[in-house]
Amino acid sequence: MELFPPLSEFYQAIADDARIGSTHISIYMALLQQWNINGGNNPVEIERILIMKAAKINARHTYNKCINELHEFGYILYEPAPNGSINSRVFLNKCEM
Repeated sequence: MELFPPLSEFYQAIADDARIGSTHISIYMALLQQWNINGGNNPVEIERILIMKAAKINARHTYNKCINELHEFGYILYEPAPNGSINSRVFLNKCEM
């Protein structure tokens, strides 16, 4: 019995995806937690600093690279904020195996 299918779906989807590393996984887990707190609803509004803290990432460059790659690889739909006064938005895509 799966207690949290989105987590299992993500890990099954990345099992054979050599592009995904530990930093991608860490960011995705932080995003998944925000999605869960949001009641499992898309989109999730995120603050970069909070996702970085939850993902244990210190370098902004690393965060930007990995979140953009998660978007490029199809795991999320990332809508960066146009300015600092608005939160970015992320849609977690259903992971296909």
